[in-house]
Amino acid sequence: MKHNIREWLSIQRAKNPAKVILMGILLFNVGFLFAASLIIHQLALTGTEHMGLLEAMYYTITMILDAGCVQFVIEDIGRSGVALAIICLIIIVIGMISFTGAVIGYVTNTISNYIDKSNTGSWKLRISNHLVILNWNTRASEIVNDLLYLPGLQKVVILVEGRKAEIEKEIEERLADTISRENRALWESYEGYGFFKRQLLMWKNRCRNNLVVVVQQGDVFSSKQLHDISLEHARSVVILGSDYMSKVCQYEKAGIDDEKSRGNAKTIKTLMQVSDITSAAYSDDDQKIIVEITDDWTYALVQKIIRKKMVAGKCNIVPVRVNQVLGQILAQFSLMPELNLAYKELFSNKGATFNVEERAVADETAYIDEYLKNHHSALPLTAMRIGDKDYFYYSSDRDSDIRKTGKTAENTFSVRLNRDYWIEKKTVIILGHNSGCRDIMEGFRSFCNEWDREDADGSDGQILHIVVIDDRENLEKMHYYEEYPFVLETVEASIYDQDLIRSTIDRIVASNEEDTSVLILSDDTAANENMDASALTNLVYVQDIISEKLEEDPDFDTESIDIIVEIIDPKHHDIVSSYSVDNVVISNRYISKMITQLGIKEGIYEFYTDILTYDDANTALYKSKEVYAKKVSSFFDEIPGECTETELVRAVWEASVDPSLPEERRYPAVVLGYVKPGGQITLFGSDRSEQRVKLEEHDKIIVFTNH
Repeated sequence: MKHNIREWLSIQRAKNPAKVILMGILLFNVGFLFAASLIIHQLALTGTEHMGLLEAMYYTITMILDAGCVQFVIEDIGRSGVALAIICLIIIVIGMISFTGAVIGYVTNTISNYIDKSNTGSWKLRISNHLVILNWNTRASEIVNDLLYLPGLQKVVILVEGRKAEIEKEIEERLADTISRENRALWESYEGYGFFKRQLLMWKNRCRNNLVVVVQQGDVFSSKQLHDISLEHARSVVILGSDYMSKVCQYEKAGIDDEKSRGNAKTIKTLMQVSDITSAAYSDDDQKIIVEITDDWTYALVQKIIRKKMVAGKCNIVPVRVNQVLGQILAQFSLMPELNLAYKELFSNKGATFNVEERAVADETAYIDEYLKNHHSALPLTAMRIGDKDYFYYSSDRDSDIRKTGKTAENTFSVRLNRDYWIEKKTVIILGHNSGCRDIMEGFRSFCNEWDREDADGSDGQILHIVVIDDRENLEKMHYYEEYPFVLETVEASIYDQDLIRSTIDRIVASNEEDTSVLILSDDTAANENMDASALTNLVYVQDIISEKLEEDPDFDTESIDIIVEIIDPKHHDIVSSYSVDNVVISNRYISKMITQLGIKEGIYEFYTDILTYDDANTALYKSKEVYAKKVSSFFDEIPGECTETELVRAVWEASVDPSLPEERRYPAVVLGYVKPGGQITLFGSDRSEQRVKLEEHDKIIVFTNH
């Protein structure tokens, strides 16, 4: 028996030391109070001779809690005697230490532990229909930030291995900055109203923080901790690739970079754990798992997990190939910089954005024809079948706008399209590198596959010419871009070779009649203190060249050189903008916005994949559709007159699907908006029948089309 008790105590002391201490405190104090009361009762000294045991116990407790209550036991020290006084004082001192002090100390420690546990986020959350983010990287705060534009309360739970306080501060600052900027812009937009009207509109429409964000610190591989954040009841789960802090020596950093490029076993392990929970019978239906992927090895394994674990209507796994998406986006922006302005809105939850509904459409052309007649708040784009479901995609300010109807009227406005339209030749100068250089090149390759052709005179019909300026190490990694025939030249130069960079850019610009784009890349593997440093340095060089050309020739067309600057840290946006660069690409934001969209819109990823990928020119007809920025002067045979947005959209659509044309000459086109010189963009939304548009020669029109 004694052995069993000792063993039990030993186990409890190892497993629950706090409980053992509390139990010891309570047992000691109960025994001490009983013994003290018994002594006072048994001594029966003067003043206590008529005091019973229970009464003695009561007065003992009151003495310990309040030493002044000793008067109820010792009414008169002269009559009671020194012995009783000494006994009472001893009881008070011991009681204050063992009872009052120990209990207060234990309770204080318990409260402190409770606060610490709350601060680390270790409590079980009973929550549902929330977004779960596992791990943290430079894209994560943008995912949270974009939820501000969704209606209603948005709940986000983040599980990370460390840096909880730092992450909470980052989120707080990001949300505060967005809310302040949006409200400031809204206040300026109401400038024409009276004071009280302006205040009323601000109160009604101001941007509010509708997010409840809980950051918990723990193990993303722990099944218990995943259940503690109610993963089985989450609307969507986002698995991010963790960023490592780049404060390591050069050789350690090279090893980490090499390991990351080969594969991410941590992502695979996390996905296996998450998919095991979300595919279980007890989990909610239609949960989405969005997984960031940066390499082929991880992608191949994710596909195997999808085949094993993805359950229709239960667990839906969406792999997002980060570098591929960024590569395609940067390639498109280099060719058509105006798309950066368009995608900033279309990929977000603010303003005109891509929306989707489950809908089967037998004849896409006929459906769009009919839809455009009495729908003036949404633009119908295309239909897609994914798995066993049919979807139709729209551009609209709100999801509810898709079903909003208006007055039906015959369209009397018409336009004449240039049936022989072909995209203009382009020269792109690439400065620097990032980890997605190969994906950027593949984006250019797919563009060339669709648009290259042999000119009528037999001359080179290559649509794209590229010059890459980078340091030797990174040029060698890309084998000097030898596999890409559209790369005409590579120049070895570090960011310190100012004269070589400047002279090369100056030579290329001077020798080309067509427009030139300068794509400045930011090294995403640089140390934190050097983040975006190379991109900002190259920007200074390019702007200095433009300034010199303006000094030499005041009539120099600055818009003939499009500068596209990629930055990773949003804090550097204002620095780049101060150099009069409109096309600042915060690459992480596009991925973040896309991930946010994937978490709330079913079937949207396949749509994004489609519009970011150009077709092969050898494919019979151009089936895939993309977003293009086309010059008004070359897209139309004759620049349209002033009209409403509804009239322009219907006129361009009807002209693009003219049944009198052979099928191979029809390129269905939906107008999304237009861009004025200087970067002023208008994307069609709200009530198009009330908004008027007047296109001019130097404008560019944003169209959704297959060619």
